[in-house]
Amino acid sequence: MALGKKQMALLYRNLVRADHFDKMMMNRIMQGKLIGFYHPGDGAMAAGVGASTFLGENDILNPHHRAHGLGYHTGRGTDIGRYLAEHTGKVDGCCGGRSSFHWSFPEQKVYGASGFIGWHFCPVVGWGWASKRKGGQVVLMASGDGSYGQGGAHEAMLFAMNWKLPIIFFCENNGMAIHSTSADMHPMPDISSLAQGYGMPAVVIDGQDVFAVAETVIAARKHALAGKGPIFVEAKTLRLREHDVGTPDLARAEPRDASYLEEIKQRDPVVLATKRVLAEKVLTRKQIDKIYAEAEAEVAAVEKFADDSPIAQPGIEELQAGVYA
Repeated sequence: MALGKKQMALLYRNLVRADHFDKMMMNRIMQGKLIGFYHPGDGAMAAGVGASTFLGENDILNPHHRAHGLGYHTGRGTDIGRYLAEHTGKVDGCCGGRSSFHWSFPEQKVYGASGFIGWHFCPVVGWGWASKRKGGQVVLMASGDGSYGQGGAHEAMLFAMNWKLPIIFFCENNGMAIHSTSADMHPMPDISSLAQGYGMPAVVIDGQDVFAVAETVIAARKHALAGKGPIFVEAKTLRLREHDVGTPDLARAEPRDASYLEEIKQRDPVVLATKRVLAEKVLTRKQIDKIYAEAEAEVAAVEKFADDSPIAQPGIEELQAGVYA
């Protein structure tokens, strides 16, 4: 499916916004203004934005942990003010300031995050089963290449195929799992090969191209809605920085190659998208400048909201009210 100019303009705007939010989070963690950790998405925001912008409002979304799901949240339209307030332990956070980066926006069917890599494979089968019974709804579950070393990934793909569940398994493959390379963990270049082993259709795309990602996910959603079962989308992305802010940027216990990191900066998705929208006359330079100015103003408003919110001081009953089991 070819995207129209309005769709391309929306994707570009969301990509710029997500990039600004990611930089905001990196600045705040270095200023000591966030609780917990931050896993930067610098250079890899296109995958989440492209995957989420054109999902249906009833579709279930489970974002990737990279950039704490900011690309997905931006595309989905979740409240970034409440998102930041949650990261700063404030009352007005999406979970009342109790979760750090384990956020959840259930009213928008954006279900949570966890500190355990690959935790979501089993719950996503349940969401997929519920979506199949309900009809007219798909599940997009995003994760990294490292999570496919978990046994639950295989169980989830097997059951999803057996039951023809409307699930999009969306894998951001940046070739790194903390300090281990994907080549060290998997004997094949494409993680999608695992899905094909269960008979699941799979596609590999350029995860740095926000437009290609969106086109692919739109098609994948149609596949799932048509009752054809799950589909696997592997977006090849890049990780320009360390796993989380403040830790060494290592691969196999050695610093990552500086010349390689400089080289891949040329494939920053914002740079690539800017070139394309100008070349195809989707946006003018003046319109792009306006998008940047609006993103900067939005960041300022988001930070003010979070900073003005009172610090959460939940009692025992309040803490227990947020625990399911």
